[in-house]
Amino acid sequence: MSEPSQQPKPSRVRMSSAERREQLIQVARGLFAQRGYEGTSVEEIAASADVSKPVVYEHFGGKEGLYAVVVDREVQTLLHAIRAALTVPRAGSRELIERGALALLDYIDEQPDGFRILARDSSVGSGAGSFASILSDIAGRVEDLLADPFERHGYNREFAGLYAQALVGLVAMAGQSWLEARTPAKEEVAAHLVNLAWNGMANLEVSPALRVRELPTRTGRRRA
Repeated sequence: MSEPSQQPKPSRVRMSSAERREQLIQVARGLFAQRGYEGTSVEEIAASADVSKPVVYEHFGGKEGLYAVVVDREVQTLLHAIRAALTVPRAGSRELIERGALALLDYIDEQPDGFRILARDSSVGSGAGSFASILSDIAGRVEDLLADPFERHGYNREFAGLYAQALVGLVAMAGQSWLEARTPAKEEVAAHLVNLAWNGMANLEVSPALRVRELPTRTGRRRA
């Protein structure tokens, strides 16, 4: 009785240098999103891509270099989406705020792995900066939208940047919470966030002051 013939092992698919680089980026992106920078090793990346560790070092110099490429790509994707949303001729301020909120929520919805990476620890080894710096860049664009309307309505335009940071932070933080539940629909989330921001701004006091300083403390003394 003849021995059963052994099936030849499938040969490893040969990739070009560019294809291998892209494969490593995609594999690492998924691992970084799931485990974070510190929780992901070069060994895991190499094993998931079915390559040896030296291949990762050859393309990126190590984990930090690979992580920087992943983060920088996500940064450019998000900034491009925001810039496109806010670059609309003859659009009113509210429309632009709505478009900006939706653009950020769209990115969170369509690129959840990328958003998790940016929101968690994107400053590690990245030339593009942290998630906070990305939001600051977006806020700078929103500030340009608010400065003139602030002045027209008698408010100090110097505080437009503060309000812009608050608006962008509001959407980003709500987006992080929404990412896990994905309900209600992102359009509804955007509508509620803009409702809070826009109608809250419509009733701004020209010279706001804290009232809590007039409240007595636990010792019975009033705050200074």
